[in-house]
Amino acid sequence: ADEADMWCSRPEHPFPADVVAAWGEQPDVAAYLLTDGDIPVGYGEVWSDDEEDEAELARLIVAPAARGRGVGRALTAALVARAGHDDVFMRVRPDNAAALATYRRAGFTDVAADLQAEWNAPQPRPYAWLQHTGA
Repeated sequence: ADEADMWCSRPEHPFPADVVAAWGEQPDVAAYLLTDGDIPVGYGEVWSDDEEDEAELARLIVAPAARGRGVGRALTAALVARAGHDDVFMRVRPDNAAALATYRRAGFTDVAADLQAEWNAPQPRPYAWLQHTGA
């Protein structure tokens, strides 16, 4: 349950598989599965906002057995490349130190504190907001 909450802000666990399947069916959301041969090792989404000429990476997760091998950084880089926008953002739970370290190694930096406060105002919880420019 804790990992599900860290991953997709859903405190209930387990939740139905059709919930995850429906995410990729939303407009402006592209869902990606990273595999090692036939084995799924990562999942992530690109939320595109063409009007703002930016994208947000969301719901990234790496299979526990694949962690610590650079899979998260590779998944992040692949999603940034797929985003197709110069400005790519992410929001991460501030207590998710492993994810924050991975994204920073993949070229993300902290968004200015005043913007983070503004963007967190309507959120159900505060996030650390990161930005990758020049994708």
